[in-house]
Amino acid sequence: MKARELIGYLMGLILFVILVPLIMWKLSGEVHPNAVRLICLGVMAAIGIGLSIWSIIYMKNVGEGNPMDAFNHEVAPRTVNLMTDGPYRLCRNPMLLGVFIYYVGVIICLGTWQSAAVFIAYFVIMMIQVKREEERLKQDFGEAYEEYCRKTSKLIPHIW
Repeated sequence: MKARELIGYLMGLILFVILVPLIMWKLSGEVHPNAVRLICLGVMAAIGIGLSIWSIIYMKNVGEGNPMDAFNHEVAPRTVNLMTDGPYRLCRNPMLLGVFIYYVGVIICLGTWQSAAVFIAYFVIMMIQVKREEERLKQDFGEAYEEYCRKTSKLIPHIW
């Protein structure tokens, strides 16, 4: 694994798994979740992070690239193959769906409007990123990507 790839994965871990939930927690004030909320967080974190890791591994092996492409700035090498199977059969952005599942678990655990507000802000930013990424994928993969878009939901399987 090249240093650039490792930096991309490390940045993703720090930003998505640690920093955003930490901001949610810090802005929520002194919160003491009960055992049920902590269990809920654990389950949703396992499902969400598991889906994201599956997506990253699939992207590396099948797409032959990496996920870290932020606002048209290539942090790590972009994928060279269009991915339509594996986790990408569920939706076009399974890695992001996994992160969102994890964050919903954080919101339930904290139970505060502040954590929900952070999620909403993050959601808006990521939807802008997804729009830009989809424009690039249309350029890279043309009609094959457009056909994939017609068959597959953007984020929530079978809904959106």
